[in-house]
Amino acid sequence: MKKYELTNETIKYANTKLFRIRALKDFGCVKAGDLGGYVENENNLAQENNCWIYGNAIVFGNAWVYGDAWIFGNAIVFGKASVSDNAIVYGNAKVYGDARVFDDAEVYDNAKVFENAIVYGNAKVFGNTRVYGDACVYGDARVLGNTKEIKGERKWIIYY
Repeated sequence: MKKYELTNETIKYANTKLFRIRALKDFGCVKAGDLGGYVENENNLAQENNCWIYGNAIVFGNAWVYGDAWIFGNAIVFGKASVSDNAIVYGNAKVYGDARVFDDAEVYDNAKVFENAIVYGNAKVFGNTRVYGDACVYGDARVLGNTKEIKGERKWIIYY
């Protein structure tokens, strides 16, 4: 049985029609009938496990949320980005391009993770930080600040 469906409630974002989702069964913290965020189509959110898009969060393009990942607040995930495992993206954060956020990583506030960047492990990227290029943030790293930019050619960045 599917865990969610697309409703008739739509919005337009970046010239893309997005559909609000509704839970069809209880799972994780979600109850049957709960409304979620917005997706372009069912390829954006897995029907398996406890992943969910809450509130006004948006996932579109070829982006994919799966595992037990959560997207909420006003967060936006798009392009070919993926958020998986127990990762969380929230606030006004954006994950896009070919970026990947997974394991127990968190991206929040106004942070942006894009291009081929990877954030994983227990890493947290927040504030107005931008992680991009081929940069990797992992382990117990905490990347924050108003002007912090992590860019590179597959540089393994660990901030404590």
